[in-house]
Amino acid sequence: MAALFLKLGWIAFGGPAAHIALMRQEVVARRKWVTEQQFLDLLGASNLIPGPTSTELAIYLGYARAGRAGLVLAGTLFILPAMLLVLAFAWAYVRYGSTPQVASLLYGIKPVIIAVIAQAVYGLLRTAVKTWRLGAAVAAGGALYLAGLNPLVPLFGLALLVMAVENRTRIGSRAAPAARALLAMPAGRLAFDPGAAPPAAAGAAGLATLFLTFLKIGATLYGSGYVLLAFLRDDFVHRLRWLTDRELLDAVAVGQFTPGPVFTTATFIGYLTGRWTGAVVATAGIFLPSFVFVAVVYPLVPRLRASPWTAAFLDGANAAALGLMIAVAWQLGTTSIVDPLTAALAVLAAVALIRFRVNSAWLVLGGAAVGLAASLARH
Repeated sequence: MAALFLKLGWIAFGGPAAHIALMRQEVVARRKWVTEQQFLDLLGASNLIPGPTSTELAIYLGYARAGRAGLVLAGTLFILPAMLLVLAFAWAYVRYGSTPQVASLLYGIKPVIIAVIAQAVYGLLRTAVKTWRLGAAVAAGGALYLAGLNPLVPLFGLALLVMAVENRTRIGSRAAPAARALLAMPAGRLAFDPGAAPPAAAGAAGLATLFLTFLKIGATLYGSGYVLLAFLRDDFVHRLRWLTDRELLDAVAVGQFTPGPVFTTATFIGYLTGRWTGAVVATAGIFLPSFVFVAVVYPLVPRLRASPWTAAFLDGANAAALGLMIAVAWQLGTTSIVDPLTAALAVLAAVALIRFRVNSAWLVLGGAAVGLAASLARH
């Protein structure tokens, strides 16, 4: 289990939708550690708590496979490769003033990731779409996301709508406490403002501020990396004045093109503001809430499925999440499949995954090799 999540940490390019697709292929299709329905329920539970969804799904799957030790190992080893790579980029950024270019690698990797997402969506749709209403929720989730709405709107809105429709005969009677509990979302800001001194200058007080700021973000943030960007800009550019807009965008870019969770943007910002110690403190702060939330919520997941209210809510959340995955795959596809070579890579990867069940890790490495070869040929 530890080896699997360490491997996924090195190859999980493409953002949360791709991470989820890779995990499904490994733990459902190849190893059969959980069923499709269990996987969907854990994905739904990951969407209901704040923090990085794919990292929380890894923590859930580790817990399901190996208990509390699995919870810690799966999450830590999934995060570790990205943290180390981001640290290397941050060191180069501070030393040379820019980040190394990885466009040639991503040129070949991205089309393969589109194929991985497509395979996952195909497999999950058969389990998630149990009724025409859930099929409509999938379509509505994708459409609302593409229309520019915050991902929380289709995710929670459609989940509540499905719950209400499926339990319409119960609405007039006593409402289930579990249904009300699902509506509670962590909110608010921590009441501290230590000023503008960066951790490197402020010592222990600055590091404490760095940790608490990222702890707050990890404990309250729902949504995509774009939502993360808004949180980071508010705290580090406007409130604390530790970063410029350009430094923030460079940090987010590094988090986007390295494998693993995009929340390792925190590692980059921590290094810029507090060097090696700051990087570790920032990373620990943003990911710690995910481990705590999963440990608390995991025992409740079977109860969520047992209640007619929360089961319908989970079904709606799962359907909406699949709609979001489809929309993200479409957006990524329009920017990743840009010429005949990338189109051929996507098609060949899809055939290898669906027809021959090739391990996606080899396909990602193969895509990187093709990207490098194409770049060398052009120069």
